[in-house]
Amino acid sequence: MSPDPRVDAYIANAADFAQPILREIRARVHAGCSQAEEAIKWGMPSFLYKGKLLCGMAAFKAHATLGFWQRQAGPGDNTEAMGQYGRLQHARDLPDKRAFAAQLREGMRRIDSGVKAPRRTPRAALPIPPAFAQALAAAPQAQAAFDGFAPGYQRDYLEWIGEAKRETTRQQRITQAIAWLSDGKHRNWKHEKH
Repeated sequence: MSPDPRVDAYIANAADFAQPILREIRARVHAGCSQAEEAIKWGMPSFLYKGKLLCGMAAFKAHATLGFWQRQAGPGDNTEAMGQYGRLQHARDLPDKRAFAAQLREGMRRIDSGVKAPRRTPRAALPIPPAFAQALAAAPQAQAAFDGFAPGYQRDYLEWIGEAKRETTRQQRITQAIAWLSDGKHRNWKHEKH
């Protein structure tokens, strides 16, 4: 398969430390799966096999990640970052080439057999802080937006408000949340591509 220029651009725009990690992942995927197609999913480079997600990679300010979609979660999985391998800071942090190739083969086998990737167990819902519940009740438009959001978007607001250490900070966040919700905005709306 020919490389996707969007993946080239993503790698070129990644931090200097991340570029060799991303290039190594890309090379290993194509070496282990000659039919792999490149794509951008959720703003990150992904690799498809027969149109199904096989694995993906991403780069952040201080680390990169690698995640295989078509796999069973294992007890050794790292949960501190997206992907199974935690915060990758060097190419040597990747699984060895043999283990990487085995995971690719397993992913391709699962796709060929029609086995669906197991879904993650959803996290328990967070309670709505009473002050936030009162503010929502007083702002029907904000309440409607909040209620219409997917659980993950609701959690973004609830975690942000709940993480405030001081009551004044919590109240400021509630006020800001009501304003954003009244406009139908997600908590991280500034970072979304429009």
